[in-house]
Amino acid sequence: MLKVVAVVFAFLAGVSVAEAKDLTNRLGVGVKSHSTLDLPELAIVYNPSTEIQISGGLGIDTQKDQSKFAATAGVRRIVFKEQNMNFYMGGTLGLVNWEEVNATTAKNEKQSGFELDAVFGGEFFFAGLESLGFTFEGGVGVISADNVRFRTIADSPFRAGIIFYF
Repeated sequence: MLKVVAVVFAFLAGVSVAEAKDLTNRLGVGVKSHSTLDLPELAIVYNPSTEIQISGGLGIDTQKDQSKFAATAGVRRIVFKEQNMNFYMGGTLGLVNWEEVNATTAKNEKQSGFELDAVFGGEFFFAGLESLGFTFEGGVGVISADNVRFRTIADSPFRAGIIFYF
């Protein structure tokens, strides 16, 4: 029994305490996907403190008769921290504009409006790549264009974003 206790104490002495990923005063740039319009965006994230993140995105596609535009800004609060992952909750506000062909009239119609999302998500980092974050998000949102539409949000880690922190 004494040997078992000694092995347990030796194991516990060798375990390091997990430290959260500290991104304070770091600026991140990268890419993410705007899920409403299925539009790639350039993304930016700034961390003014250990618990707050300010995020933004800009996506543009000028394809003839199917143009898309999205500009978003948001605030996140990190609510759970692990060694290589930060879990957050927050909100995003955005302006959206898209063009589509009306099937009934065969004419192009432009839609413009706003988007408001309540999100939760995570940003994880691989060991050895501490400046490269992979994100995923989920939540609920409302978008207003010709009519108001409520929706759920779910982005996988490979679709939601990749951010490099300076």
